[in-house]
Amino acid sequence: MKRKVLYLLVVFALVLGTVSVVDANHSWGSYHWARTANPFTLKLGDNLSPSWDPFLRTTSNDWSLSSVINTTIIGGLKNARTCKPTLGRAEICNYKYGRNGWLGIASIWVNGGGHITQGIVKVNDTYFNSAPYNTTAWKNLVMCQEVGHIFGLDHQDEDFNNLPLGTCMDYTNDPIPNQHPNAHDYEMLEGIYTHLDTTTTLSQTSTFPGRGVLEPRDVNLDEIREWGKQIKKSSNRRSSMYEKDLGRGDRVFTFVVWADQEASTDNRER
Repeated sequence: MKRKVLYLLVVFALVLGTVSVVDANHSWGSYHWARTANPFTLKLGDNLSPSWDPFLRTTSNDWSLSSVINTTIIGGLKNARTCKPTLGRAEICNYKYGRNGWLGIASIWVNGGGHITQGIVKVNDTYFNSAPYNTTAWKNLVMCQEVGHIFGLDHQDEDFNNLPLGTCMDYTNDPIPNQHPNAHDYEMLEGIYTHLDTTTTLSQTSTFPGRGVLEPRDVNLDEIREWGKQIKKSSNRRSSMYEKDLGRGDRVFTFVVWADQEASTDNRER
């Protein structure tokens, strides 16, 4: 009888452990795009070379399966090197940004009310043009994950050595199972975007009481020192999150995935 009870307790503990992973909250703070209805549409500006276009299409189609978000790909600014943000949408860029340690970054501009006003994604061809990152799996994973950050999602897991969770919002050494969102990502988006707002930040003429028309606040994200202070890093230091205070309650948050464990320690610890 005691053995049976012990067995049941072990099984129950394992089930609870499984549930805790599945139910883990992985929103990026409480930041979200302001909008007045669901589903809403976020424009993705295509500043990519033709070789990256299929990966953006896959990412756009994947995230548009959400019940609260649609994405549409539009023409970008066509200056991938600078990758300037545009109010009310996200700009997606690739370029040989140099051997600076990072594989991809996603940045969001957040106003004092906690609403995302613009975002950018940058993927670094200095690394993606060579092994081990010049594969379909790695490109799908990083593109999917960085665009997911633009919606307000965080990672489900940040330990590269854990078994893959089957979602692009999971850091892993094996990208093949992690090329697309999973059901928990969609559930998390539903939670983030449950309530509606009385105004929208999905426009280049977004206005807020007492602030008038919101103006883009430019930050040179090519320079690591411009990312601001590091506020989080994974246990193995292969991912980091930075915050830059722009004043008046406005901030820029930048998620970074480092290319490999040989990336500059100085870069990671800023």
